Amino acid sequence: MCGITGWVSFHSDARTHATVIEAMTATLAPRGPDASGVWLGEHAAIGHRRLAVIDPEGGGQPMTDRPDEPTVVLGYSGEIYNHHELRAELRGLGHEFRTRSDTEVVLRAYAQWGDALAGRLEGMFAFAVWDERAQRLLLVRDRLGVKPLFWAAVDGGLAFASEPKALFAHPEIRPRVDADGLREAYSLLFTTGPTVWSGVREVEPGGLLVLDRAGRRERRYWQLTAVPHTDDREATVARVRGLVTAAAHGQLEADVPLCSLLSGGIDSTVLTALLAGELRRREGPDARIRSYAVDYRDQAERFTGDVLRTGHDTPYAIEAGAYIGTDHDTVVLDPHALLDPEHRRAVVAARDSPIGVGDMDTSLYLLFGEIRRHSTVALSGEGADEVFGGYPWFHRPEAHAAATFPWLLVTGDEAAMPLNPELDLRIGEFRDDTYRSALAAVPHLDDETPAEHRLRELQHLSLTRWLRQLLHRKDRLSMAQGLEVRVPYCDHRLVEYAFNASWSLKSFDGREKSLLRAAGAGLAPGTVLHRPKNHYPATHHPDYNRGLQDLARDALRDDRVRSLADEMRVKPCLDLPPEQLPWGLRLRLERVVDLALWLDHHRPELAL
Repeated sequence: MCGITGWVSFHSDARTHATVIEAMTATLAPRGPDASGVWLGEHAAIGHRRLAVIDPEGGGQPMTDRPDEPTVVLGYSGEIYNHHELRAELRGLGHEFRTRSDTEVVLRAYAQWGDALAGRLEGMFAFAVWDERAQRLLLVRDRLGVKPLFWAAVDGGLAFASEPKALFAHPEIRPRVDADGLREAYSLLFTTGPTVWSGVREVEPGGLLVLDRAGRRERRYWQLTAVPHTDDREATVARVRGLVTAAAHGQLEADVPLCSLLSGGIDSTVLTALLAGELRRREGPDARIRSYAVDYRDQAERFTGDVLRTGHDTPYAIEAGAYIGTDHDTVVLDPHALLDPEHRRAVVAARDSPIGVGDMDTSLYLLFGEIRRHSTVALSGEGADEVFGGYPWFHRPEAHAAATFPWLLVTGDEAAMPLNPELDLRIGEFRDDTYRSALAAVPHLDDETPAEHRLRELQHLSLTRWLRQLLHRKDRLSMAQGLEVRVPYCDHRLVEYAFNASWSLKSFDGREKSLLRAAGAGLAPGTVLHRPKNHYPATHHPDYNRGLQDLARDALRDDRVRSLADEMRVKPCLDLPPEQLPWGLRLRLERVVDLALWLDHHRPELAL
């Protein structure tokens, strides 16, 4: 895992701007604490920060096809899980390798297959290839968008980076926010492409971008399609177990310490069990995988359920760890640490965005920091709810009937940090237009019933929008601590298969995630397999609510914050007794605090 950045300009000589690529690369140091490198050509510059995971000695970057007079230069971030198979195939085609790294496999694959290499790669990745002979830049992003890749136009070309902060180190790109950016951020629709930053865009998941002297072109090499599902229940469960197993086993490779995130829910428990079993097969019966969960001081006594949380995780995580046989550790956080301005500032700086989820972001950042003391790679159950239908909106008639994005009805997030009405952003109209466009992109079969038609829409929206913001969150907060997080449930073969299974199969036992529960039989305690869906934990300590109210009061003293936030809807939240502050109103205060930190950190030009 790493960070990449650079630019191509056909109007200037990049070799005269070494300090620029060095500055851009330096902004990504947390993503790659192990090494740094830059490459400069006449019209291209590429920078790289490395987190060494596979072949620490041989995988340095930017990587060139030959030491002298290179014709192809690669800046790569991610992991290719089928790199051994591709290496063998490429050797059979006459390619020679200098390293054991998956990076070199990508380099040689481009030499062999050109742009078509994207469809051959299995993994999470974002990379840039500069072809010196063709004077051509290729940007590629993995199918589900696990790894980020941003770009912005510059004179005679474009600049690219793993994070927007690297783009802002280029002299032609400034942190600027206009009305369109605020709509994108605060509508909570999680579109991929436009960002909160004016002129900064993302490469689409499953997409590639080509820049040469003829101009810039983008296309998708992968997207979800609708195909008939012909397997019966028994065959479907077996196929799901096989796909989840293959994804877990394939992502266990690392030359550095590796662990699992074990919350005590079905997703992480099934995954951890598969990882632990494979580790014992490879290293012997005494091998044990480390596992981690997060909790808050006094959570057991203070837990209160809400729309997203049904119970206290820790007892289930401990039970799951004992059942599987992991070296389990619960990282217990003090609610006061979540209020620390330095921690919150680090989170906002990592995200490059004012939109987050407050204490859940800060706690995840602190959890990753603790894990990084012992491990460099962690595996996570992210994606299982989208793949197997775990969220409340899959099971609530009002979400099925509503003509809007389903999470806006369930999470309590829709009104969080309402914007100043004087801005006249017309977010309601923007949501309606975006919703219609999103539904138009959903693939369907001709013989779907109305119920199946709607549930396919809900799953497509979840996989192509809701999941993307969760993956962004996990990538930014983990990489800010120099930790690589892998997500086996986002394996595209599993996603494709489950997307096309009928809803009657996904809910055959009358509840959420039926297929995963059946496929995970024997891998987890019965209490975990049959536990209701529970979201990432939030603290319930009134001291946190009280401290958050104080931070929000301070934030509202900033003229810039008041120009953007709707004070009339925020101030009543400040007067509630801390123990009575509900989730939705608390999130409103979280967003006000983060907005102030974001404005202070980036100092964006507001073009409203």
